[in-house]
Amino acid sequence: MKQFISESIGTFALIFCGCGAMTINEITQGSISHVGVAATWGLIVMAMIYAFGEISGAHLNPAVTIAFAFAKKFSWKLVPKYILAQAVGAIFASFMLWFLFPESQFFGETVPADGFPAYKAAILEFILTFFLMLVIINVSTGSKEIGTMAAIAIGGVVLLEALFAGPMTKASMNPIRSIAPAIFTGNFQFLWLYITAPVLGAITAVSSCKLVKADKCC
Repeated sequence: MKQFISESIGTFALIFCGCGAMTINEITQGSISHVGVAATWGLIVMAMIYAFGEISGAHLNPAVTIAFAFAKKFSWKLVPKYILAQAVGAIFASFMLWFLFPESQFFGETVPADGFPAYKAAILEFILTFFLMLVIINVSTGSKEIGTMAAIAIGGVVLLEALFAGPMTKASMNPIRSIAPAIFTGNFQFLWLYITAPVLGAITAVSSCKLVKADKCC
């Protein structure tokens, strides 16, 4: 039970801080800035790995949970429970942002930039999640993201990818991170790409690790 509670709290913190930075940046006409938003995402991921990595692994992301199970480092039986815990935390965080900042129109939702085709956004999200999971699978211990280097490496990748890809797709890399705000904005048009691309990207990253690591690495 403790690991599920940890996933809920960790995912709540992730969405509340990350989407919260985007929401506050929106309603204050850019006081946080794009760099500030990207830094917030990277720092909260780092902090939650330090806080919950040894308890639940600090997945905070259904794509990561599924990829660890695909890599045979995590039980498939626990996948639905982890995803449910992540969903509870993410949706409650989005609810709190909706309650605190009703003047916001987006609550940190993920949509492709104007003029950027959805299929290109899907490809970009696939690549972003591929790189993220590639780092995770190589620095984690089993299915747990623990230790100083894991937190810094994973948080750093999130920061890096949010910096350059955020303006085009919001750099979600996380299905539940995209689903939660959409519940409160009602904009479900692009959810298909923010659900499928991260999961496929994460699974592909696990498969690719066999090319550079021992035969039984994944």
